[in-house]
Amino acid sequence: MSYRHRPIVDTIPGYRQGKPAPALPGVHSYKVSSNENPFGPLPSVTKAIAEHALERINRYPDMRGWEVVSRIADRYGLAPEQVQLGCGSTEVITQLVSLVAGPGDEVVYPWRSFEAYPIIVAGAGATSVQVPNRPDGSHDVDAMIAAVTDRTRLVILNNPNNPTSASLADEDARRVVAAVPADVIVLFDEAYFQFNTDPDTSVAKDLMHDHPNIVIAHTFSKAYGLAGLRIGYAMGAADVIEGMQKAALPFGVSDVAQQAALASMDVRDELMRRVDDIVVERGRMVAALREQGWTLPEPYGNFFWLELGKRTTEAADRFTAVGLSVRAFPDEGIRISIGERLANDRVLEVCAALRDEGF
Repeated sequence: MSYRHRPIVDTIPGYRQGKPAPALPGVHSYKVSSNENPFGPLPSVTKAIAEHALERINRYPDMRGWEVVSRIADRYGLAPEQVQLGCGSTEVITQLVSLVAGPGDEVVYPWRSFEAYPIIVAGAGATSVQVPNRPDGSHDVDAMIAAVTDRTRLVILNNPNNPTSASLADEDARRVVAAVPADVIVLFDEAYFQFNTDPDTSVAKDLMHDHPNIVIAHTFSKAYGLAGLRIGYAMGAADVIEGMQKAALPFGVSDVAQQAALASMDVRDELMRRVDDIVVERGRMVAALREQGWTLPEPYGNFFWLELGKRTTEAADRFTAVGLSVRAFPDEGIRISIGERLANDRVLEVCAALRDEGF
């Protein structure tokens, strides 16, 4: 950059969106790179959008989103003042980081983890403290606790962790919360919690009553299948939520997104049956991969992780060649979303061929 700007911007790794399905002649391609829900919106949700939202797009939305906020608060036994909306969970995390951290401050989080973390932290002018995961892709909580200093303003826990799909145990979560100073916020990023079948997993809401420094980020993008509408929410102490509102983008969450969220909550049981189907399909794929000879940790998101090291890019090219887009992290591994059954079968075919070639 040749113009005057904040030098820290030069350190920001631009966010890479999951690649679209590759276009190949005569081949039906699939996108399994972005952890999207493979099911389209339910008819009741599209009806609500058409009947209650599209006719009002000439008007600003309710900036606070009180109707959605109140529904979420009722569900979790909170006051509405303890809930904040954002354009997906990514934006509420951005609000929180902007509230608590700036130049000279540190944000501790696991790595590898959600790619937006270093972007958000650098954007606030703060410093990332990335704590390497354990070999199985889970958080090294002892190392995270040791990384907390007087400069720490936020500790992030990602459960299940993206991209490794590892679950955070309740015992580990409680150890972190107990070790962090009471005036330092602990963020639980639970974007994929509906897919987490680990019986020992942490449930951050269970910790909020005794630890007011906890903030939880959820989204309607994954289990609810509203990724394209951008709506998520945070839950926390009222004074923290009030601060986040000041850092929020005005009118960021559209009325279309709010109406879709309300309609989705009306049919939550039906949507959760879809989640169950994805979990069953995840289990089928993991069993097949292990039968092929792959060693992979148990996944608890709607995706799984293949550690491929230096051969990651080479393997990713094999998926692209047959019409599959996957999320490759060069020199580390590949994250593959649970997609349509035909897409998943093709993933398994590629993985079998890779194993035969010594990957």
